[in-house]
Amino acid sequence: HCRKFEVIRMRIIIYGAGGIGGVIGAQLFQGGMDTVLIARGNHLRTIQNNGLFYRTPHQDITLPIPAVDHPSKIGFQETDVVILTMKSQHTEQALDDLRAAGGDKIPVFCCQNGVANERMAARRFENVHAQMVYLPATLLEPGTVVTHAAATIGVLDASIYPEGNCKLVDEVTTALNENGFSARPNPTVMRFKYGKLIMNLGNALSAISPPGEETKVIRAQLRAEAETCFATAGIDCASPEEEKARRGNLMKSGNVTGQDRVAGSSWQSLARSTGNIETDFLNGEIVLLGRLHGIPTPANLALQRLANHLADANAPPRSIPLAEVQRQIKDAH
Repeated sequence: HCRKFEVIRMRIIIYGAGGIGGVIGAQLFQGGMDTVLIARGNHLRTIQNNGLFYRTPHQDITLPIPAVDHPSKIGFQETDVVILTMKSQHTEQALDDLRAAGGDKIPVFCCQNGVANERMAARRFENVHAQMVYLPATLLEPGTVVTHAAATIGVLDASIYPEGNCKLVDEVTTALNENGFSARPNPTVMRFKYGKLIMNLGNALSAISPPGEETKVIRAQLRAEAETCFATAGIDCASPEEEKARRGNLMKSGNVTGQDRVAGSSWQSLARSTGNIETDFLNGEIVLLGRLHGIPTPANLALQRLANHLADANAPPRSIPLAEVQRQIKDAH
């Protein structure tokens, strides 16, 4: 079902143009690619009124990227490719809206953390692709996206879902490679997405608690629970060494004037008081596997509960002491 596209004619629709999506869209637009953003709220209105303000260690630039609030505002073409970059808790509604607006044959690339998005998409679309994402990006102020990447902007390998390669994957990764990213066709990229999932299990911890020595023990427990679940479920997962080798020396950071590097996307969700957080699709993925296979996952369960509690309460990030996290892990069942 992999359609042939000409890179020169391809239009990239970035669906969920927050930090990561905004950076990808900015790079492609600057490179002359036909690019459209789908965003929402004050972020969208600022982009529509003033353009997207894009900040990197090398430039501050305002880009007049076309942006809309809903797929129904786009007249879909045969050469369109949709890259999903919203957080996983928003994927299902987004996919329903996309299918209603453009049918179920549009190629979809799930450029998102977690491993649940591809399954959601494959229920609705014929042409679903997995895409891993290593990309430092920040959205804290409407209309402004920031990356501290000083050399390669990010690593965005892709495949057909669940595995395989095709001409479209080649063409999308080529377009990304020509515009500041390292992107390769990798027919088994889901292995790397499971490896990235293990890395992302600490996102909730960084979001809910201040740093401290105890985090090493908690992170080790999060990883151990995940590895036990993967082994029992027969899930192949890229090793930390493979992940490190793929990134190599690509991900170098630089300074952006007046913009400190901030914590991950879960911290940003709490800092912006969005009222929701991605933890159900990160730690919650391990909790789900544990329940399916009879494996205790107290560390992941406790973090899932605590992160959702802070998001629901619009509480500030890092407001739960590590001692309380450890207590709840001990009590979790």
